Amino acid sequence: MKLTMSACRAGAILVAGAFPVAGASGATPSKISGSTALALAGVIAPLSPILSGAEKKAVAMLFAVNADIPYKKPIVVTADRIVCRTSNVDITLRNCEVSFGKKVKTVNGSTANEIFATEALAGIPPDGAAGSNFESLSKLSCTIDPNAVRQKDGSGADCTFQSAD
Repeated sequence: MKLTMSACRAGAILVAGAFPVAGASGATPSKISGSTALALAGVIAPLSPILSGAEKKAVAMLFAVNADIPYKKPIVVTADRIVCRTSNVDITLRNCEVSFGKKVKTVNGSTANEIFATEALAGIPPDGAAGSNFESLSKLSCTIDPNAVRQKDGSGADCTFQSAD
């Protein structure tokens, strides 16, 4: 099979477009879509005091590879700030603080690890100091449209956020 230079460039564009890229500056809003956006909404939705039980269940079902859900309306998953920390000294340390207005939820262990890893997947830049690794973001807003997700065409999940300073 012979590839032309334009075919190679087109392939590079397709590969590059398959991964989310977050903004480098905390002042610049970032946007992610598709599976990464669904994953970010999926790990934050269970913690949200704002979402109804039906909305949490719908996000959980979509995140668990079940697009055939009865919920039809778009779901908006928000968080004011998410700060996660791990350590390369105390290797058991994994925690995240997720702020929803004045309510702050602290999670540890595997739940914190899921959030930390999903933030990394979304392109949140890590920061570190003396044995600690931090990832943080602010102004998270994810819109999940179950009707679009049901189409299985990569659409239906979009998030915006800012990398926190």
